[in-house]
Amino acid sequence: MKVDVAKKALDKVIDKARVHLYKPIQVAEILHRDRVAGDINLADLETYRSASKKWRDVVCLQFLGRISTSSARYQDDVFNDNAVPPGALVALGVENRRTNGAIEAYIYKKFGERLHQMSAGLDYATTHNRTVFELTDFLGLFWNEAGLRRSIDKIYEIVVYALFSALVDVLEITVLVSMDKNKNDILVEFEDFTKSVVQLSTEQTSVRLKAKINRVGVTNAADRGLDMWANFGLAIQIKHLSLTEDLAENIVSSVTSDRIVIVCKDAEQKVIVSLLNQMGWRSKIQSVITESHLIAWYEKALRGKYGELVGNKVIQNLKEEIKVEFPSTDKAEFDRFVKSRGYLKHW
Repeated sequence: MKVDVAKKALDKVIDKARVHLYKPIQVAEILHRDRVAGDINLADLETYRSASKKWRDVVCLQFLGRISTSSARYQDDVFNDNAVPPGALVALGVENRRTNGAIEAYIYKKFGERLHQMSAGLDYATTHNRTVFELTDFLGLFWNEAGLRRSIDKIYEIVVYALFSALVDVLEITVLVSMDKNKNDILVEFEDFTKSVVQLSTEQTSVRLKAKINRVGVTNAADRGLDMWANFGLAIQIKHLSLTEDLAENIVSSVTSDRIVIVCKDAEQKVIVSLLNQMGWRSKIQSVITESHLIAWYEKALRGKYGELVGNKVIQNLKEEIKVEFPSTDKAEFDRFVKSRGYLKHW
C-alpha cells in the first residue's frame, strides 16, 4: 500500500474516533514500538495484535485515567481492511522510521487537539451555574464541533442521568421489596439465599430501599444496548441517531426489563414509535422522551419554583459525571510526554 493511501486510512480512523482516540493511540504505539524496539513485524498482525492493547492502555491510563472497555472484537476492528490493516501499517512504519516518528507525532497532535476541544466544551458546565446554564447551548458545543460530535451519545447520557437522578433523589423516592407471607415455608428453606441476595429473612420479610438510577458506564461502540437502569425496574436507552430495525430489535431483545424508556431527538420520535409498533414491541416501551421534554424539564429544574433545590443537584451531577466520563489531562504532563518522545520537532 502506498503511504498516501495509508495516511488517508489513518485519518479516517482518527475522524471516526471518539474523544478518547483509543484506536489511533494504539496505532501510534505500534509504530513507536516498531521504530524504537524493532521487535515486531508490521506485516504480521499476530506479533502485535494483543500486545499493542497493553501499550495503548499505558498511555490511556496516564492521560485519560481509563482504558477501552469495548469488546475484544470491536477493538480489533482497527486492523480491518476499512481501517488500518497490516498493509497500511507497513507503509506508515516505513514513513515513520524515515522521519523519526512523524506519524506518531501526527497522531498525538490530533489527540492533544481533541482533548483541548473537550476541555473547552466541558468548561461550560463548570463556569455556568443553574441561573445561566442553557441545555441547548451546552449540547450545541458538541454538535457543532466535528472533533466532539462522535462523543455526543455520552453527553446525552450524562444530561439525562443528571436530571433523572436529581429528581429521584429530591423526591426521596423509595422502593419496597416484600414477599408473599403465604410463602413463609419456602423462605425458611432458602433463608440463607434470601438473606444474601434480597435481604429478607423470617425476622424481616420486607425492606425499603432508596430509589436509584445508575449509568452502565460502558462504551457502546455500535450505539446499542442498555445505557441506564434503575432499581425499580426501569431501563433507559439513549438514542441520538436514527433507529434502524436492527438496533430496535437489539434494544428490546437485549434488555430484559419490560419497562423501557427511550430518549431521542424530536425528529426521531415518530419514526421510533412507528418502527416499534410495526415490530410489535411497543408494549415494552414505557415512554419515548424527546429533546424538547429535556429542555423544558431542565428549564423547570434550574430556574423553576424549586430551582435552588433541584437545579444545584442537576449541575453537580453534570460536573461529576463529566469528570468520570472525560477525565481532564494534565497539560504539563502531556507536554513532557511529547517532548520526551521528540514529537515537538514535527509540530
